[in-house]
Amino acid sequence: MVTEKHGGHWTAYYDPDTNRYFAQIMYISREGLEQYNYEISQDVFARLGTFGDDHDNIELIKSAKMTYSFENTMYGTLGPERTVWDEEAHASMKETVKKQKEKAEKKENKKGKKKN
Repeated sequence: MVTEKHGGHWTAYYDPDTNRYFAQIMYISREGLEQYNYEISQDVFARLGTFGDDHDNIELIKSAKMTYSFENTMYGTLGPERTVWDEEAHASMKETVKKQKEKAEKKENKKGKKKN
């Protein structure tokens, strides 16, 4: 089963342990780094990546519930602005990303050992 999908400026994750779906939009604009996290539905996750234009994928993600925002802009404040609307969802997404990375590292290590 697919647990991760990628686009130009977005990544979506599925956590089979909690049966939850998350998406992250991240890019650098002329103002600075911008990151937005969303809790998405299974339907949104299934549709992601099926559009010819990445903008359509991003608009689909934006239709979901935003859980976290990070904007390090040159306007308004001297430091980074962070807003978390849903602490629990934000923590769950961070844990999901961590698990995905650990699985990918284990897979890479197994490939490396087979070659030797």
